[in-house]
Amino acid sequence: MNYSEYLENAVDYTAYQDLFEKKSENPEADIYAQYVPMNLQRSSRLDRTFKLNEDQQEKAAQLPAQTWLVISEHWCGDASQSVPVMAKIAEASKGKITLRLVYRDEVPELMQAHLTNGGMAVPKIVKLDENHQLLADWGPRPEEAQELVKSIKANPETADNYIELLHRWYALNKQQSTVNELLHFAANL
Repeated sequence: MNYSEYLENAVDYTAYQDLFEKKSENPEADIYAQYVPMNLQRSSRLDRTFKLNEDQQEKAAQLPAQTWLVISEHWCGDASQSVPVMAKIAEASKGKITLRLVYRDEVPELMQAHLTNGGMAVPKIVKLDENHQLLADWGPRPEEAQELVKSIKANPETADNYIELLHRWYALNKQQSTVNELLHFAANL
């Protein structure tokens, strides 16, 4: 797969957030449009309030050079919780992580190459080396949250409520599982 082609058409985090705001103001008429305003709220709150602690900042500054090509969508609740954290880590890496984003529904062949258990779940980080060769991928959520979702969906009494329960987990966890997993993911080439 030629990841360089996807990087050429990818956007930086600022452009991603700008489009988020535009989509929130004028939601597209698709089945997921209803989720965009709430996800913009979540993402914007994290942009304003979330900070890496001193230890996490030090770890980010020591990471090896790499590119994170993130497959995402604004309607995705997990993306609203994780993409701002990815941006904070990339910023703290002092240029060692290049963060670029593409939209899942615009890159079906890329998404097909990075499925999660056969599904097109996002966000998905495609970690690339300096020659844009694949190193690994991560996503769509921290392992602890992934296990929670599996457990909730396996129980018919909670399956319909999984989104609410997942976002409650994110609120209580305060993005710490996401940060720690992503720092570990980034440190291992």
